[in-house]
Amino acid sequence: MARVLSFLTRTRGNGAGKLHWTDWLSYGYLLCGVLLMFVPVIWLGLSSFKTEADLQRFPPRLLPMAQETMVLPGYDEPLPLYTITDGEYAGEVLAQVRRIGIIAQMVRPDAPTERLKVNIKLREPVEKFRLATENYTELFEKFNFALYLWNSVFITATATAIMLLVNSMAAFALSKYQFRGSNVVLGMVIGVLMVPQTVVLVPLFLISKELYLIDSLWGVIIPGAATPTGVFLLRQYMLTIPDEILDAARMDKASEWKIFWRIILPLSAPAIAVLAILAIMWRWNDFLWPLIVLSDSDKFTLQLALNTFQGDLNTQWSNLLAMTMLVLLPIALVFVFLQKYIATGIASTGGK
Repeated sequence: MARVLSFLTRTRGNGAGKLHWTDWLSYGYLLCGVLLMFVPVIWLGLSSFKTEADLQRFPPRLLPMAQETMVLPGYDEPLPLYTITDGEYAGEVLAQVRRIGIIAQMVRPDAPTERLKVNIKLREPVEKFRLATENYTELFEKFNFALYLWNSVFITATATAIMLLVNSMAAFALSKYQFRGSNVVLGMVIGVLMVPQTVVLVPLFLISKELYLIDSLWGVIIPGAATPTGVFLLRQYMLTIPDEILDAARMDKASEWKIFWRIILPLSAPAIAVLAILAIMWRWNDFLWPLIVLSDSDKFTLQLALNTFQGDLNTQWSNLLAMTMLVLLPIALVFVFLQKYIATGIASTGGK
């Protein structure tokens, strides 16, 4: 921890406590980057604990606040409290019984039977900091959250495993075998990178329909079994593996599959780790293709379940934001703990 603090606080200025102008520039740049990245996430997290009324408030506030209420004799439900800012009852805290237009009928907590009429412009709600945890608990009551979580985990894990296997075998062939048309195949792989996904949605749907993959989890998994990005990424890394190692294994009568499984894959672990992280993020956040393929609600992923909170006339923002945080949390944890492999792996694959 001391080394981290020493690294973060070191300066170029001469003498203790003095900052060079480049230090101000560097720390200012880093501070702007941190704010741009984390402020929206912090706002989302705090907003997920706000009530629906607090979310509709303008101007919006950062912290979740809730209006205080009081149970008074003679009333079945708790009454909201207001502080009177002006007029005859200025400075008093009154409870609202009902509101008719701009006039509210209010009572004193110590005299709940005496009705007072107050203009709504002359009062302010009594509020306190409160986390609306019911936004999260209601998610498990409205639909089967565990089922959608399992669907997302199954699709993400299976699609990632298949993608790593298929892409690594293709990259091995393109990087370590010399055959006629290898450059053409590599050019086709690179060319596919420039094709937008929306262009192939219709033919991909028709092929999936002919293979009876519509409304099936495998219909989401199989079309993404091979990606040009993964093939190109792994090929660039496998080119750095010396061919002499493979020749020595062949002299020892090792099969091509054994060379691939025992030599190529272990030596390509950094690049495979990068592709695994990217694949997990791609599959977990995928929305468009599952929306096209899946129609049975029992097979929805968490991303599709998010869409159920948004209607044509009404959107349940409190539940939507809470669900967004739950969907965001797993992929954020994966990125936080494995992000170092992304930088090192991409740097290695782009070295040649």
